[in-house]
Amino acid sequence: MTTFGNHSAGHMRHRRETRRPVILTVDGKAAAAVRDTGPCHHRLDLAAQAEAAEGIRQGLEDVAAGRTRPARAVFDQLGSRHGIPR
Repeated sequence: MTTFGNHSAGHMRHRRETRRPVILTVDGKAAAAVRDTGPCHHRLDLAAQAEAAEGIRQGLEDVAAGRTRPARAVFDQLGSRHGIPR
C-alpha cells in the first residue's frame, strides 16, 4: 500500500489502460482492490430501482386495502399537531 500511496497516479493510469483492478497488499497479502466504479454504480442504480419499485408496490397495496386518508386530513392533523396555521 505504501508503493500505491507514493505512486498512485501511475497505478491509476495503468488501471485505466488495462481495465483491470489494482490489488493492494500488506505484508504480501491482498488487502484491498482499486477497480472501476462503473459496476458499483450499476449495482447501486439497480438497488435504488428495486427500492422504488417496492415502495410503489406497497403504496398500491395500501390503496387496494383501503389504508389511505385524504391529503387534506393529513395536512390538517400535522398543522394542528405542530401549530401550523392553514
